[in-house]
This record gives sequence, C-alpha cells and structure tokens, in this order.
Amino acid sequence: MSEETKKGNYSADSIQALEGMEHVRMRPSMYIGDVSTRGLHHLVYEVIDNSIDEAMGGFCDRIDVTINENNSVTVLDNGRGIPVGIHKKEGVSALEVVMTKIGAGGKFDKDSYKVSGGLHGVGVSVVNALSNHLTATVYTEGKIWQQEYKKGKTQYPVKVVGESDKNGTEITFLADDTIFQTEIVYSYETLSARLRELAYLNQRVTISITDKRQVDEEGNFTHEEFYSEDGLKEFVRYLDATRECLISKVISMEGEKNSIPVEVAMVYNTSYTENLHSYVNNINTHEGGTHLSGFRRGLTHTLKKYAENSGLLSKLKFEISGDDFREGLTAIISVKVAEPQFEGQTKTKLGNRDVSPAVSQAVSEMLTNYLEENPDDAKIIVQKVILAAQARHAATKAREMVQRKTVMSGGGLPGKLSDCAWSDPDKCELFLVEGDSAGGTAKQGRDRNFQAILPLRGKILNVEKAMQHKVFENEEIKSMYTALGVTIGTEDDPRALNLSKLRYKKIVIMCDADVDGSHIATLILTFFFRYMRELVENGNIYVAAPPLYLIKKGAKKEYAWSDSDRDGIIEKFGGGSIQRYKGLGEMNAEQLWDTTMNPEFRTMRQVAIENGTEADRVFSMLMGDEVPPRREFIEKHAVYANIDI
Repeated sequence: MSEETKKGNYSADSIQALEGMEHVRMRPSMYIGDVSTRGLHHLVYEVIDNSIDEAMGGFCDRIDVTINENNSVTVLDNGRGIPVGIHKKEGVSALEVVMTKIGAGGKFDKDSYKVSGGLHGVGVSVVNALSNHLTATVYTEGKIWQQEYKKGKTQYPVKVVGESDKNGTEITFLADDTIFQTEIVYSYETLSARLRELAYLNQRVTISITDKRQVDEEGNFTHEEFYSEDGLKEFVRYLDATRECLISKVISMEGEKNSIPVEVAMVYNTSYTENLHSYVNNINTHEGGTHLSGFRRGLTHTLKKYAENSGLLSKLKFEISGDDFREGLTAIISVKVAEPQFEGQTKTKLGNRDVSPAVSQAVSEMLTNYLEENPDDAKIIVQKVILAAQARHAATKAREMVQRKTVMSGGGLPGKLSDCAWSDPDKCELFLVEGDSAGGTAKQGRDRNFQAILPLRGKILNVEKAMQHKVFENEEIKSMYTALGVTIGTEDDPRALNLSKLRYKKIVIMCDADVDGSHIATLILTFFFRYMRELVENGNIYVAAPPLYLIKKGAKKEYAWSDSDRDGIIEKFGGGSIQRYKGLGEMNAEQLWDTTMNPEFRTMRQVAIENGTEADRVFSMLMGDEVPPRREFIEKHAVYANIDI
C-alpha cells in the first residue's frame, strides 16, 4: 500500500474511542466551560450542587465548604450520604459508580430528585476526573465509608474506616494542575459570593465557608456563615442595600403554577437602571429565557392595566412601553424545572415554553394583590413609570444623535481618536486612556498598525446616578460609542447593543496606577457593565496593568508590578533609587510600550462577570450615595492606602 493510500485510509480503526473519564481529561472545556479560573471554581460548584440537591429534596440543612492550606477543597453536607451498597448492573459500590461514571447519579432518577441543580448534570465524576487526588467519605448506616481516586482512577474498593452516628457526604479534592491554564488558587470572594447566593435561593439551609490559607491576629481562619429565613425577599434587600427604596416593602410570592415551583421578589428604587436576575434550579441564567419573558409579560400587563384604570396616564401624550415599568426595578425570579432545556451562547438561556405562562400568571396574581392592598405604593410606582416614559422619550432623541454620529451613518470618527492602520476587528485594539498627556505618550509609543488611542478627559459621567438621556448626551460616552462602531437597539430589543460593526475586539482601559486612576477605571467599567454588558460578557474588555515601580542600580533596571515584586528586585540587586509611577505620563513612550502596550511582555486583566448579582451589588455600592459600605469595601481591597496619603 502506498504512503498516500495509508494517509487517506479513514476506517473504523481511525476512530479513537474515548470513554468517560479519559474523554473528560482530554476535553475538559466540554464539561466545565473552560480551563481558566472560571473552570477551576466550577469544580467546587459541581460538588456543592450534589449537596444542594439533597437540600432541595429536604434531606440536608447544612453544607460546609473549606479551602485547605494546599488549595484543595472540602465539601461536607449532612444529607443522606451517597449510597454505598453494590450497584446491580456495575457490580461495584454505588459510590464508585457515582464517582467514576460520567452521567451517573441520583439526579437522573426522577424518584430520587424532582429537580436538581448543576448546569449540565455532569456531577462529581467530572471533578474526580480533573483532580490529582480525591477522597470521598460517606457517613451512613452507622459507619464511615471511604474511597480514594487519582486522576479519576479508583485506588481501592470502598471500605469501612470507622463508625459514626451522623449522615452525610464529604468530598475533598485537589484540582489537577496539568489540566488548568491557571495556578490552582481559589478566590475566597468568588466562592463566598456563590455560597451566599445559594443560601438565599435555598432558604433555611446553613452554608459556611472557611479559608485555612488565611489566619487573623487571634489565630482564627477566615470564616463566613450564610443562612436565610426569607429567601428571595432577603436577597433583594441585600442587592438593594445601597440604593434608595421607593416603596415600603418587598413584593414577593412563592408557590406552584402548572406544577412548576415559582419564586419572585421585587422592589422599586430611585435609580434609573433595571436589575433583573433570573435562576433555574439555582443556575444564574444571565441570558434570560422563557421565565424572564414570562415575568416581564406579567409585570407589564398588570401594571399597565392598573395605571390605565387609575386614570394616572390620561395626561401622557405618548404610549408607555414595557421598559418604563422596569426602570428602577430590582427583581429576582427563581424557578425549579424538572427537565430544563438550555440554549444561548453560554447555555444559560431557558428554553422550556411551559415556564413562561406559569411565571406570568404568578406575577400577575402577586402584583394584583399587592397593588390593591397598598394603594400608596401603587401610586408611587405608577408615577415612577410616567417619569421613566418621559425620560425614555428624551433618551430616544439623545440616542438618535449618537447613532447619527457613528461610523456606519457616515458621521466620521471622533476627532481625538488616533485610529490604527488595520481594519480587521479581530486584530485591532482600542486603548481608552486617562487624560490628554498620557494619551499623547500612548500615541507615540503604540504600534500604529493595530493599536488605536482614545484619550478621555477627566472623570466620565457616573452612569449609576444619571438618567438615560444624560448618558447619551455625554461627550466622552458619545466618543466611545462612535469609536467602537456599536449601535443601540436590535429588532428584538430596543435597548440591546448591536455589535455587528464593532471595530476593535480588544478594548483596553489604561489609567494611572493611583486612587484617581482606579476611580476613573471604575467609572468606565460601570458604564460598560450598565450600557455595554455584552462586550464584558464576550470577553472584549481588558484593564491594562502599568508597573508601579522602576528599580535601578547602576546599569541594572527592572520594573515591579507589586510591593512584593519590588522587594524581591531590591534584594536581588542588593539595594537601588526606587521610582514610583503614579501616572502614565511619568513614563516616556518607549517605557509605556515596553511595560504596558507590547503584546509580547505586557500584563492585562480580562474583565469577566463571575457572578452577575454580586457585580450588580458592588457597582451600585461603589457608584451610589451610601458612604459607609463603600469606605468598608475600599479599606478591605485598597492597594494604594499607604502610598497616596
């Protein structure tokens, strides 16, 4: 047989059959989304989901999560414990089946769980496959049962290692550092935000987190415990804690419609943004879906009917839209669906058609009762809706002015934009630079082929506290829309961002490494989160990381991006005229290119939304009127506290 025939011979022998655990290790992103920091944290969520399933079934009321010193994670619950008896079909313990067979587990048996959490139902076996080492300990039948695994492979049959009168399951795993592209280090803030969310979504279940990597002055580990008696009502109050309430109490309901458990909690505040957070089986469906459309339909229909009957709309000269009813609204919609169908770009959009009428009916009944029983609040809500309609009318005109000036309509690019030579968006980058001085340095230092510079003067508008038409009238914001080439409004949603003509796939916020620079970066991020969230979710937004120090000794010089970097370099040099960079303008063009703009050597942080509800809360807290929570947040996270006093 010739060499060419050999190469072209595609037969059954050419198919590599990968079963179960091997396939997970070869294609991890298919199971956990990606192999970055997000995927690493997803491992913890998968284990916790098993415990939450027990809680949703009424068998568990406590879950304890521990980050151990070596970045292994332990999840312990007081549920029934994974069954340890011999599985008839497999001939080994059911525990071994659950831990080593993909798709095995109680959540696929309708008699075990009515509904279950977890996005793909892949379960703890995937965590096992992607761990260097995992120990499963089960407390059941008066005994302690155990089995260990390495990279998904069983080390010995399930055995009894002691006696106990408690019930539950304990999983300890150490993620495989050969699988993940990032260092195996868990973020306490990321995990605690998710656990807090789960406590609100599953009321009367205690969930704790302990970080054994951090010890305070008294020798105590960092520890938090979450428990919610009122569930979503408390969740809404937590999210809106830094906003000014418009009505006296949270509007809420909990019940079953068409055999679908529905929970809703909502409140109106004085802000101009709409904050809707939807969940299916504890999964944050940030792309929405049928449950969200059902909520919107029920809300609009009921409020519009009430407003018309009250006669309060009689003087309004134009039609009210659905958006007007949602301005200043914070709402959480949580449904439990036996067999959820997910679609959308990231498989977080609910597609089950029967959910929409169930949620719509539940919301209509809830609101009708509330409006009748609280006439004063009802009047305040309708007046807010009328103001929103008038503001929307003004915003439409302002938005049209922005549209007219965009590239597509031939209005030309903003005068202060220094564009790049290439036109392929996949290769082009836009740097949003603080101030004209740094903008000038960046223009000189950049690679003109693919790097564009847009200097922004001063602090841009705080969109968290501004009406929509004021946002679109702001010169710096208009410049950003025009430079990026994006437009507002699609056929489906007049407020959605149209990215079809996006001119740069990398948008880099480049500010001074000081308090003012951080404030400006936060203002820009707030704008992107509230008005161009699709860019954040698509991974288009980055924050540049200019160095904090230049250390010189004789002919030797090195840059440092942190205090520990600086100390290490000084020790290596045996001393050195430390230069602290407070502003980008303090660097010359060559230095700025070498440290911050050159793709070969620069460090950039990609902006991602780990948790939509927590991001919403943090932005409203940082950009709102309440000073104490902002001060507390800054004191906890500030990196410039000792430098810029």
